[in-house]
Amino acid sequence: MFKTIKKLKIRNSKFILGNSLNELKDLETSSVDMIFCDPPYFLQLSKELRRPDMTVVKGVEENWDKFSSYAEYDEFTSLWLKECKRILKQDGTIWLIGTYHNIYRLGFHLQNLNFWILNDIIWNKVNPLPNFKGTRFTNAHEIIIWATKSKESKYTFNYHTMKKMNNNKQMRSDWSLKVCQGKERLKNEFKKTLHSTQKPEQLLERIVLASTRPGDLILDPFFGTGTTGAVCKKLGRNFIGIEKNSLYMKAAKQRIMQVEPIDTSAIEEVSNKNLLKKVPFSDLLKKGLIQPGERIFNSKKNIEATILPNGNLKFKKREGSIHKIGAYVQNKAACNGWTYWYVKSNKKMVSINDHRNLLRTENSSKE
Repeated sequence: MFKTIKKLKIRNSKFILGNSLNELKDLETSSVDMIFCDPPYFLQLSKELRRPDMTVVKGVEENWDKFSSYAEYDEFTSLWLKECKRILKQDGTIWLIGTYHNIYRLGFHLQNLNFWILNDIIWNKVNPLPNFKGTRFTNAHEIIIWATKSKESKYTFNYHTMKKMNNNKQMRSDWSLKVCQGKERLKNEFKKTLHSTQKPEQLLERIVLASTRPGDLILDPFFGTGTTGAVCKKLGRNFIGIEKNSLYMKAAKQRIMQVEPIDTSAIEEVSNKNLLKKVPFSDLLKKGLIQPGERIFNSKKNIEATILPNGNLKFKKREGSIHKIGAYVQNKAACNGWTYWYVKSNKKMVSINDHRNLLRTENSSKE
């Protein structure tokens, strides 16, 4: 039976039944590409909430969300976050989700550990639970923090995938998505909601597709009913899920076993732009593809500059990179010099970007 098995693998993924504070210590340093954390919210509910018809609203009442004080919650948060930072790869990212009860404390500890925050995302709940008493605004959103291990991390962001998912428009940091409901919401044997804070798969799909590549390893230290694992299997990622509640873990395993992977080629970026290594303009000089003192032109050949020995360009009295000089001659704030400049080769105009791609091909063949 599953309850007697502490660790169980699905292909390259792993279920771990146990307390996160203990189990995280056994995971390998710098071993995961992304971490998704949906920790206890510490809601501090003192009274039951009823609808106008006097039926009781199912809230977060479980023991795993109870702490004696902010101090206890802070100590708990600091401990698991320290382990997450150790386990995360240098170029990996971490996502934390919370409400106004805890998100600011999570952010405080995150920054104290020198994580570098990239974005805070507003998950706007299209169908939130109303404020039945009418004493406050309806709580219609949760906040997600996206951060890297350090300021220097070269993290994954699949910009074009996100743009494609957003009707070919740049994805913003406010996401309007429904809460988990219907058939997706797991129920217990009495047909009641099994987990009070189960997240919608659509939310995790966006997070996973935004910041990981197929085959990456994703850690969820508060696995619950396995939404992260279900999405990972569906999208061709591997996962490690840690959960101390055996009922939740059993439900998560059963749920994930039924998931069928999908073909994500129509969604995900086809190109390997994020994987391409940088080629400095000076490398073209080193390889003899261009020469110091040679002239360089725009496509119309009505602008020209001179190539300097250090890899910069000179236009009249101004010197700078291919990008800065390209922007200057067009009176623009920025310019992609690789696509703007051309050189003459065998009496033909050749884009310097073609020379760069040639070097990339040569470098790849040597690896």
